[in-house]
Amino acid sequence: MTAFAPMRDRVAVLGVGRTAMWKNSGRTTLALALQAIAAAIADAGLTIGDIDGIATHHATDCAPIHEVAGALGLTGQVRWFHEELGGGSKAPVLVGDAAMAIATGVATNVVVFRALNGRSGMRMGAGTTSNSSGGRSGSMGDMQYQVPYGVLAPVQAYAFAARMHMNRFGTTEVQLGTVAVQQRSNAGLNPFALMRDPITLEDHLGSPWIAEPSATSALVASELYRRAGMGPTEIDIAELYDAFSFTVLLQLEDYGFCAKGESGPFVESGATALNGALPVNTHGGFLSEGYVHGINHLAEAVEQLRGEADARQVEGCETALVSAQPGFITGLSSAVLMRRA
Repeated sequence: MTAFAPMRDRVAVLGVGRTAMWKNSGRTTLALALQAIAAAIADAGLTIGDIDGIATHHATDCAPIHEVAGALGLTGQVRWFHEELGGGSKAPVLVGDAAMAIATGVATNVVVFRALNGRSGMRMGAGTTSNSSGGRSGSMGDMQYQVPYGVLAPVQAYAFAARMHMNRFGTTEVQLGTVAVQQRSNAGLNPFALMRDPITLEDHLGSPWIAEPSATSALVASELYRRAGMGPTEIDIAELYDAFSFTVLLQLEDYGFCAKGESGPFVESGATALNGALPVNTHGGFLSEGYVHGINHLAEAVEQLRGEADARQVEGCETALVSAQPGFITGLSSAVLMRRA
């Protein structure tokens, strides 16, 4: 762990900014990015002139980084930039890379942003093999083996993993539904959340199937804890990638909050509720706040650590885990541990 000591406590998140969540924003991704960045810079007490680094990730669904930098007036002052192609596995990576750039003296203040019109613009996981409409081509790598069986979207792949978990450990639909119900309850306390109306387990169980449940990020967890010099017992809140309710169960196990196969009962017991032993997705998560590929998890963690989460504030919050998607589909994942200064 001593090899990573120079990174620890040398970098901080100074500000966060966001736009409202819409089903149809009526605005370009460039406009959305600029609004969120301006809010983050103001929140940090900085000016545009203080920014010398910029980073983002996207799936060709956002204004490119050079357009955003140009519109901000950063031309000529950017010393470090980073642009990643990809979705759910990337947000913590960017924060880590920005921290390394600052710790090594390459940059002083870095903006990390993500903007997308996922519902009204380019929508991922639409179940198509056409690259022009946002799907993954059947000729791309492992997709050639999935397309003949109709497995075209992430929801189908995760459904297989969920069914395997249910068969192996006895995980139930009620336990999966508890994730969604708890996060909707949290979202009701979050003015930025898109979906705030309460739901019950009966509502969840009565909803139609999109894909019925038919490898994980465990390696990331062990490396993360080793570098941070911390373990799961020292984490106060967890903002876990929740494109689907099952991914929350998977990560509770792989990040060491409960034993393998015990995440269902762990959630059902109320341990992950806002007043539980480990509050999870305190802002409502992707399931209820909105799906922005993970950067909203980071923003929520910062607000909780600052004590600025208002009605959903977790008392005594000093440490937070933020994760990216489990690597079941792409083989890629990432995570960050954050601590109150």
